[in-house]
Amino acid sequence: MRILIIDGHPDPRPQRFLHGLARAYREGAEAAGHEVKTIAVGAMDIPLLRTAEDFQNGKPSASIEEAQQKIIWADHLLILFPLWLGAMPAVLKAFFEQTLRPGFAFAEAKKGRLPKKLLRGKTSRIVVTMGMPGFFYRFYLRAHSLKSLEKNVLAFCGIKPVGSSVIGMIEGMSAKQRANWLARMAALGRKAR
Repeated sequence: MRILIIDGHPDPRPQRFLHGLARAYREGAEAAGHEVKTIAVGAMDIPLLRTAEDFQNGKPSASIEEAQQKIIWADHLLILFPLWLGAMPAVLKAFFEQTLRPGFAFAEAKKGRLPKKLLRGKTSRIVVTMGMPGFFYRFYLRAHSLKSLEKNVLAFCGIKPVGSSVIGMIEGMSAKQRANWLARMAALGRKAR
């Protein structure tokens, strides 16, 4: 299987635990014979979209076009991001706005119809890290940002089914807890899930 890892942490420093999760998934996937490519969103210069006209008709930058080619290549996407102010970081949102444009991710809708989903057949997993307990985010806060990415963005483009992993209490994790999460991510990578 062809897997694309989209590492959505804005901080490119390698010591971030989220980058370690991405590496563990990659190592597991490659050990199982899967092909893997990575997009490090934090290392990209991503301009903000400011008008509907730019979203509809603007020309993506070379780095965004390269990201689009990787998305086309992939069968499965792993998307990782830290929860910031209850949502994905702004740079990851900007990445999706620039990348998942009309004509690439979905076709223009005919009057009275929903747009055609151009990324059908791809699957994904979303991994969200956070300082709060994961169960609190999922059940009390209802995981709004995770559900929005799943349903309003990925499913709208045809990417499904979507699996998710919520990893809470990052700052207070013991070395053993971190090792357990890294092992889980490697296992998910081996299964391409």
